[in-house]
Amino acid sequence: MFRRLPTLALGALLLASTPLLAAQPATTLTVLSSGGIMGAIREVAPAYEKATGVKLDIAAAPSMGDTPQAIPQRLARNEPADVVLMVGSALDKLVANGQALKDSRVDLGQSFIAMAVRKGAPKPDISTMEAFKQSLESAQSVAYSDSASGVYLAHILFPRMQLSDAFKAKARMIPAEPVGEVVARGDAQLGFQQLSELKPVQGIDIVGLIPDQAQKMTLYSGAVVSKSTHPDAARALLQYLASKDAAKVIQDSGLKPIPAQ
Repeated sequence: MFRRLPTLALGALLLASTPLLAAQPATTLTVLSSGGIMGAIREVAPAYEKATGVKLDIAAAPSMGDTPQAIPQRLARNEPADVVLMVGSALDKLVANGQALKDSRVDLGQSFIAMAVRKGAPKPDISTMEAFKQSLESAQSVAYSDSASGVYLAHILFPRMQLSDAFKAKARMIPAEPVGEVVARGDAQLGFQQLSELKPVQGIDIVGLIPDQAQKMTLYSGAVVSKSTHPDAARALLQYLASKDAAKVIQDSGLKPIPAQ
């Protein structure tokens, strides 16, 4: 379980930095969150809401991809949103096209790719690159996400590893669904996703991070949506998430916190 934040300390921090929040108890922020940082924002939400009177309406939304739920697709349809929490490189694109405010952008945590199996299933050896490759070739089925980690695996790592055609036939990208859930119900023997996205899923065992030589760090960041109707409250939320007080929750979610400036 994640550690609950000290409500009084949180309230003092927020009220000191944004005194107007106390006068806006009815404010609701719509937060679009990628799965990699969803665990952290959901854990922060109850104490944050109690301390500030600001309600967080959190919606799951991939950082990229063609699914209607993806953050770029939602914003393109002008869906209401105040804050986006997502892969940093994808956020940069939103900033560049004017959909997110550049001066509100904060980096929150580094994420790394892990592998999972169904709960109780044997855990393949991934301690070395040779063992990792053998485990992939021997697997009956492999699933990976359609977001940052899966794009890297499909287009960079797997081709670099020169895996067989038989492997390519049994590996598939999963759109708009946590890979861990696919593994938990037995639809894939091995699943790959960011550690922070696998940790909340019931019914799986996390084997561990893939080898360092195969690893790719993904940066998760946040920003205020340009069309936010509550930009001050949105900035206050991001300020808290980037503070030292939120670092423990971010770490417990499976991310490596970015040191507060």
